[in-house]
Amino acid sequence: MKLLVLVVFLLAVATPGVAQVSINTLHADYVTEGQRQRFDAYLHDTVIGQALQAPLDSDGEYGYETACLAASQFMIKDKQLEAGYRTIISQWGTLQLSTKLAFLESVFGLYPGTFAPEIKKLLAKEKQPKLFAMEATYLLEKDTSAGNKAYLLKLIAATFADYTKNTVLLELRDYINNHTKYVQAATPPIIDVFSNQKAVHQKTVYSFQRWNRDYPGLAIIQNTDGSFAKDSTGKLAVFRQLARAAGNLPYFITDGNTPQGIYSITGLRVSQNHFLGPTPNIQMVMPFEDDQAFWGDTYDTRKDVLRNYLGLLPASWQNYRPITEAFYAGKAGRSAIICHGTTLNPKYFTGKPYYPISPTLGCLCAAETWDAYNGKLKESDQLRLVNTFLATPEDNGYVIVINLNNKQLPVSRLEIEQLVNAYNSK
Repeated sequence: MKLLVLVVFLLAVATPGVAQVSINTLHADYVTEGQRQRFDAYLHDTVIGQALQAPLDSDGEYGYETACLAASQFMIKDKQLEAGYRTIISQWGTLQLSTKLAFLESVFGLYPGTFAPEIKKLLAKEKQPKLFAMEATYLLEKDTSAGNKAYLLKLIAATFADYTKNTVLLELRDYINNHTKYVQAATPPIIDVFSNQKAVHQKTVYSFQRWNRDYPGLAIIQNTDGSFAKDSTGKLAVFRQLARAAGNLPYFITDGNTPQGIYSITGLRVSQNHFLGPTPNIQMVMPFEDDQAFWGDTYDTRKDVLRNYLGLLPASWQNYRPITEAFYAGKAGRSAIICHGTTLNPKYFTGKPYYPISPTLGCLCAAETWDAYNGKLKESDQLRLVNTFLATPEDNGYVIVINLNNKQLPVSRLEIEQLVNAYNSK
């Protein structure tokens, strides 16, 4: 049987309602060394190896799709995979949309720039908006010249007469025109967001990240009274969290990096997905994903949906375009972004800046360490996050994801403490 769970990697099969959980109660047989070795052999030999040796026909296509997703998630690069990519490209016109999406996600994350000539040829004939956007951003990743940007912008307009009605294509255009400027620009005052959340009495998880999502971020919790959660030593409680997707695609693409912006927390759940593990996760929704869950009774019918979204922010942030990533990602159809832990073997990410945390399909993934001998949870930023969140009243509120800057290193405790101290001393 194919590894179907790879296709639905972060769609949590969940049971509702959790209270604070002791780390001693969490256990997973599938993290033990023997189980991990068997999975690794199956991953390489069957999911990727056998699949890519088969003909790419109606019987074998699903195997190629799954192999691409597996390679992307587990950072597997080899000559067999490259040959499989070229087989996919050679038979592009006969393939299902899902196979093409899996290929582009995989090649984007594992081989940036390598297949630019081939993908440029695909882009010239592409009529499907999401595929077009993925192909265009692949070409942009290694060539941000004015000439390449002008070529891509002209091609959008020439290919899609009604592109202004398509959110993915509009976000692609903005990404081409403005992403570099956004990365270089200063973030509005963080203290204003802290003060705003205190004023509206909303418990909030902030996930502070870098523009380069190879580097992990840190999450903190602001309680409804405006105070910030502390750990057992009295210091600011911080939680390591990665906002990088396996494919490293932009926020407006399905399975891309976690969009910046506002999410409504809808509750806490325990997943049955073996890649997420049994640690409770924080469920959340974006605008357009579930209107009732996102807005509750806060929606002002006298304003349009964007004005309502911006109204959740302080005035100093309402003209800051990057904070609307979650808004437009939801409008483009993204969903199922949550805060969760991980049981993936960190060996797959050895040498990466985010080691030992796992990249995902666009969720916020916290660091966890499991005992490979007995399957018990040894250390978990996710469990600490959940238990800290539950330690004060209210089990809903917001998650706000913010890129602080483009420093090429993980977000540090000192940076976040300085932000909180500035807020506390005002």
